[in-house]
Amino acid sequence: MSAPELKQAEVHLTPAAIAQFKKKLAEAGKQAVRLSLREAGCSGLEYVLDFEDAASEGDLAAEFDGLTIYIAEQFYDNAIKGLEIDYQEDMLSSSFVFNNPNKKGECGCGKSFSA
Repeated sequence: MSAPELKQAEVHLTPAAIAQFKKKLAEAGKQAVRLSLREAGCSGLEYVLDFEDAASEGDLAAEFDGLTIYIAEQFYDNAIKGLEIDYQEDMLSSSFVFNNPNKKGECGCGKSFSA
């Protein structure tokens, strides 16, 4: 049985994010990244990144230079469509950075947002 055809998601990754995701996937021995949201923080939602081997029913997908990202359709239209993910490092820290055109507000520390 073949995998279901996944609808394409409109998300964007910088080259730095693609490289870091590929590194993390290799370390975890997984095939793809899952991007989802959960209720958290003072603004309502936060991003969750997991590593997976296969899509779930209802997932959308985005492909980047051999990297696959799965997104649960329930989060897509209102909170994720158009999202750009970057990876930034400085002398003190490194993290994925989410630039979201759907964001209506965020908490002071930047960990949660509202859409």
